[in-house]
Amino acid sequence: MPDEGTRVIITVLGYDQVGIIAAIASILADARINILDISQTILQGFFTMIMVVDMVESSLDTLQLSDILSSKGQEMNLSIMVQHEDIFKYMHRIG
Repeated sequence: MPDEGTRVIITVLGYDQVGIIAAIASILADARINILDISQTILQGFFTMIMVVDMVESSLDTLQLSDILSSKGQEMNLSIMVQHEDIFKYMHRIG
């Protein structure tokens, strides 16, 4: 299991179209980012995807990855968010 400090959550939302997963996966592979888990579905024509990825072997940081994916999202008319897993831990902390 990868070190928790290197995991990032990527969310993708938009109208369904050919090549969304391929485009995102290609960017991740080029950046040496491993996909640990992926869930995608189409809800009444809307594409939704959540990925958990490991950035331990990448030379990119989270901000750089976010910029690259945001650019691809604009090109494909998608909303793509990149968040470090620590954000989720702090959001769901009790007490």
